[in-house]
Amino acid sequence: MSRSRKGFTLLEVLVALAILAGSLTTLVLVYNNHLSIVIRDREETTALLLAREMIDDPLFLSTSETKGDFAPDYPGFTWQKEVTRDKYPGVDRYRLNVIWQNGSRNLSLVKYEKR
Repeated sequence: MSRSRKGFTLLEVLVALAILAGSLTTLVLVYNNHLSIVIRDREETTALLLAREMIDDPLFLSTSETKGDFAPDYPGFTWQKEVTRDKYPGVDRYRLNVIWQNGSRNLSLVKYEKR
C-alpha cells in the first residue's frame, strides 16, 4: 500500500524560511547603506551650494567676520573664513570652510582675489 505524500516536510519549510530570512536581511542592509549615502550626498551638496553662494558674494570678501552660521535656514551648518596673502604679490587667498555634523564633516573652497 503506497501512501501519496502531499505538502512539504518540516525540514523543507525551515530551510525555505532560513533562505528567506537571509535574503530579507541582506536587502534591508543594502537599503540602509544606500540611504546613508543619499543623506551624505545631500548634505555635501547643501554645503557646497552654501559655500559657493557665500564665497561669490563680493560683500563677504570685504567683511571682517571670520565665523558664522547659516541659521535659521540651514541649522547645523557653520562657516569659517581665512584670509592670507598669497605668495604672488597683490593677491589675497580666501579659504571658506563649511562645517556640519558637529565638526565631523567639512568642505573647503578657495578663491584668489587681486587686491
